Amino acid sequence: MSYENLLSLIQQFGYAALFFSLWLGIVGMPIPDEVVVMTGGAVTSSHLLEPVPAFLLTYLGVISGLSLGYFLGRYVGTPIMDKLRKKRKMETYIAFSEKLVVKYGSFALCISYFFPIVRHVMPYLVGINKMTFRRYALYSYTTGFVWTLVFFIVGRFVGNHVQEVGTMVHDYGLMLLWVPVVIAIGYGCYYYVRTRNVL
Repeated sequence: MSYENLLSLIQQFGYAALFFSLWLGIVGMPIPDEVVVMTGGAVTSSHLLEPVPAFLLTYLGVISGLSLGYFLGRYVGTPIMDKLRKKRKMETYIAFSEKLVVKYGSFALCISYFFPIVRHVMPYLVGINKMTFRRYALYSYTTGFVWTLVFFIVGRFVGNHVQEVGTMVHDYGLMLLWVPVVIAIGYGCYYYVRTRNVL
């Protein structure tokens, strides 16, 4: 499904298209979650949808899709992971997810949001490891809210460039978090120098 197809679905089905596009992301929709969330923001800036309900349905889509993975992992167990391992390149993502859990424990859920595919593997993994739903929800839903809000707001600003920006974020994941950090540091240095010159 392309960005244009997603827009067409939103025009036809409204808020429900955002929810189901993200909820079905757990089974491998061919459009990155980042693009769907940013599209939600973009269509509110063009007044196709209202911002608050669009954000809420987008957020619910994100956490519902990932929660489905948690429940499948917890109640179906290792057969799910065995099936995932058979998919091309999935072993790499599963191994990376396992390392995150060993190193960071529950906080690995927060980190996983910033790595495409790992974000979907992690709920299966913690479900299989019998993490309580209360703990899962505390870490996953809180981070999910922040993650969704960030990309939703970005979508409102990038408008028609959602596809390019979303694909770049999906391909490079956490590495792109350095971009705003570098910009902030650069601005801080510029402001400091300018202030000293003025004084």
